[in-house]
Amino acid sequence: MQHHPAGSTGPEAGPHPRLAALTLLLAYLVGVVWLALRPLDVLWVSPANLQPLATIRADVERGPGEALRTVGAGMLRLAPLGVLLPLLGKRLGGPRFASLIRTGFVGGMIALAIEGLQTLVPSRVADVDTVILNTLGIVVTHQLCYALLRARTLGERTGDGVWLPAQRRRSPGRDAAPERRMDQGRTRRGVAALAAHGQGPLPAGERALSLRGVSRG
Repeated sequence: MQHHPAGSTGPEAGPHPRLAALTLLLAYLVGVVWLALRPLDVLWVSPANLQPLATIRADVERGPGEALRTVGAGMLRLAPLGVLLPLLGKRLGGPRFASLIRTGFVGGMIALAIEGLQTLVPSRVADVDTVILNTLGIVVTHQLCYALLRARTLGERTGDGVWLPAQRRRSPGRDAAPERRMDQGRTRRGVAALAAHGQGPLPAGERALSLRGVSRG
């Protein structure tokens, strides 16, 4: 029986988890985009921030509570994409590192596109720190959930630390049944061949030896 370690090419996710992930991803992105582009009733807005970490440093200077609120909200905004994006691939985007790169890149591009669309709304401004925090949240979520995703969608982990694909899990009796049937068929053909050569019935001991030799052949 062939085992597939985590990240190897072999087992593939079925179409149902991928379709469910695509549906959830589209629904979630629609909700995020609607909230991000909804106009705000404000008297003034701050200018767009294109300097990395400037907004984060300003929030840290206001106190740990404000920093935690801003950083936490930024990381959680697109965090579900760290789970949904890998599920779109047959093998979760490949090994852990390759899947991480793909998921982080696609998630970062989605975050960047949302920030770019915000420039079209007068009461919204783009902030590069939001893109950084969104991407960081996606990457952290991916790393936390990757092993569980492989276990749930591609198979299960055995006691010796290897991955056993769900479609390859069989009982020993079920695997041995075809071999037993083949041995029985060869034995019957051997007996028929002996009878055809006119040797007639054999004593019990010789018959057993003959059948054993035929079955081994």
